[in-house]
Amino acid sequence: MELLAILLQAVADLAPYAKMGAGMGAGIAAIGAGVGIGQIGRGAVEAIARQPEAVGDIRSNMIVAAALIEGVAFFAIVVCLLIVFL
Repeated sequence: MELLAILLQAVADLAPYAKMGAGMGAGIAAIGAGVGIGQIGRGAVEAIARQPEAVGDIRSNMIVAAALIEGVAFFAIVVCLLIVFL
């Protein structure tokens, strides 16, 4: 029983570090999503410049990929915010 009390005290002592890490994680997730969507946009513009007749397919694939990246980033930010506020 005493081991459990020691572990709980250690967790309570490290809570500020967990919250700091969660805040940093949320920032990194947002920055990563921005960079990823920027890369998708750049690739789409280059592909459209090479093959203008395929603009519809390229645009739809770009939107799907950007939506998937946004979904993962949103999930990561929500998890980080839950750690901060709980």
